[in-house]
Amino acid sequence: MKERFVLIGAGSAMFTRGLVADLIRSGMEAELALVDIDPQALQVAERLADKMIAARHAPIQLSATTDRRQALPGATVVICTIGVGGRRAWEQDVFIPRKYGIYMPVGDTVGPGGSSRALRMIPAMVAIAEDVLELAPNALFFNYGNPMAPVCRAVRKATGANMVGLCHGVFDTGRYLAEKLGAPLEALSYTAVGINHLTWFVRILVNGVDAMPALRQIARQIIAQAPASDEPFAANLSPSLNHYQGAFSSRMDNPFSWQLLLTFGAIPSALDRHVTEFFPQFFREGRYYGKRLGVDAFSFEGTIYYGDQAYQQMQEEAFSHQPLAGDYFEHAAGEHEQVIEIVQAIRQNKGKVYSANLPNRGQAPNLPFEAVIEAPAIADQQGMRPIQLPPIPAAIAGTLATRFLWVETIVEAALENSREKFIQALALDGAVNSLEQAAALADELLTAQAPYLPWVKPSA
Repeated sequence: MKERFVLIGAGSAMFTRGLVADLIRSGMEAELALVDIDPQALQVAERLADKMIAARHAPIQLSATTDRRQALPGATVVICTIGVGGRRAWEQDVFIPRKYGIYMPVGDTVGPGGSSRALRMIPAMVAIAEDVLELAPNALFFNYGNPMAPVCRAVRKATGANMVGLCHGVFDTGRYLAEKLGAPLEALSYTAVGINHLTWFVRILVNGVDAMPALRQIARQIIAQAPASDEPFAANLSPSLNHYQGAFSSRMDNPFSWQLLLTFGAIPSALDRHVTEFFPQFFREGRYYGKRLGVDAFSFEGTIYYGDQAYQQMQEEAFSHQPLAGDYFEHAAGEHEQVIEIVQAIRQNKGKVYSANLPNRGQAPNLPFEAVIEAPAIADQQGMRPIQLPPIPAAIAGTLATRFLWVETIVEAALENSREKFIQALALDGAVNSLEQAAALADELLTAQAPYLPWVKPSA
């Protein structure tokens, strides 16, 4: 069967570049339809993809449109990577909470930033899902947009669409743990279950041998080398770009995640940059081992700077008459990196196991029914099927319990256009220090994001 891929949100040029490179390497004959509501971003993605396909003489038929309904008929695979409001709206999700003493290194999953982003993302994703059900009901339907759990839960609750959430965080953390253990990645096997960006590795084996004792020893060494968690801030805490290095590096080795391993007997993906946002009670005012989250630890400004620079570079390369560098076609780590492999595993009935975000219908017996959990799933001719798991330890389930109910609350807020439920979600999240602060923060975020929320009246 000739695949017809429809990529919605193709203006995310980094994802598009990686997806096209993977598709070219697969040797697959396919159609690829790029969709984005931003004509300029779409043009960049189309020109770049066209140059890549032409350079390798790949059997890929390319098209591009700003109208997804034009692209969807005949689709066999639909991949969503949209980010409503782009980086400029994302900045407000992070910068406004800073005024209230809430510091987030990412701000796209939980915390006030994740809640605000969910309000923008959910209506758009529900509308896309309705079109997929109408125009491509048999297509494999994948989402990469954050916040993952609220988006996938809302789509399934509102439309029933069989959306599968994919994220490279668990796979990437597996690579990180293999490196720490000095083992080849293929020797590592594991079970990781939880909510996206707080997915607990509850079982880790190397060549069939339990690796937890070795990981505990590594944890002790890393924690011994880290500053005290309550150490005073360094002198210079003004926000800095720090360029790419500062965007993702805290110049420490994820000490909080390793502390969680010693406390809970499991280590979470996707390590400190994301995991700290799930435990705001431990990081008031952004305090993180003598640094401040999002400032000089995992610089948010650095993340935004890198994204803007990467887009500008791709724009230049797309319109340049110079040939693309050879590394454009190398396999690169990133969000795109498993979706082509997963599609092939499904079509060829390989039965391979991947981490996927799917509703809990009994596969995680002590997590809420229908909650979207990130856990192992088999890719075969039936699609993505969750694997039955034993109950996870009560304490680990406890770290997730309120989070799943936060998901339900922010989903209701987005589907019902409810300020009150938005405030409830901020209170449940735990980053605010009072209900009064939750209400004030909600109103300021709603005002800032009003252009993307038709139900919110812009301030005069």
